[in-house]
Amino acid sequence: MDDKTKELLKLGREAYRKKEYSRAESYLAQVVDDQGTFADVFNMLGVIYHDRGLFSKAQKNFERALAINPNYTEAALNLAVTYNDLGRYEEARAIYSRVLEVGKNEPGELDPFVRGKVANLYADIGDIYQSAGLYDTAAVEYRRALTLGPGFVDIRLKLAQALRDAGKREEALEELRRVVQERPTFVPARIHLGITLYAMGRIGEAVTEWQEALRLEPENRSCQMYLNLIKEGPKTP
Repeated sequence: MDDKTKELLKLGREAYRKKEYSRAESYLAQVVDDQGTFADVFNMLGVIYHDRGLFSKAQKNFERALAINPNYTEAALNLAVTYNDLGRYEEARAIYSRVLEVGKNEPGELDPFVRGKVANLYADIGDIYQSAGLYDTAAVEYRRALTLGPGFVDIRLKLAQALRDAGKREEALEELRRVVQERPTFVPARIHLGITLYAMGRIGEAVTEWQEALRLEPENRSCQMYLNLIKEGPKTP
């Protein structure tokens, strides 16, 4: 590698770390032109294009990164995310299943970065099932995600919503109580805890949760709307 390429690579990586993606792209694209053998350069370019919503372009770069280094875990997971965004769900599932299988065959556990990435991929699949009304299936995917990232309260909240929509209100309540206990200031969890309690006919408890959410976030319109609904009662024609 010549000095010019080394400098471009250094500048590109620095700009990428600072999330200065436009500047990073200008350097990294020149590195690719001069010497297209760096898997991490293609991965970085893929992330930059994905950030802009250019999913097909991102896909090509992640695939090139993996062609150079088939064991490049981060690029594989990024490609899986991109396949999800392109609606290629089976291909996404195949990739992150392969990543998990590799992790099982290697000593030790997956590192925290990879665990988090895979957890979010399972959650993405859960979102798809949830939006399709397949609440039990969505809950299965969210539980898989939580196996890898038990502290991801946003995913636990999604699990609770799927359980509630599946009619499993007691289970939903248990998950929501856990989120509130772990993150007392996480307002969305208190709002949904209130909704679940309300659906179970436990109006006083629901009001308590919404009032606490409103105390934490005074401008929250959902809480204001729900509390006004309780205060004013149902409208008559």
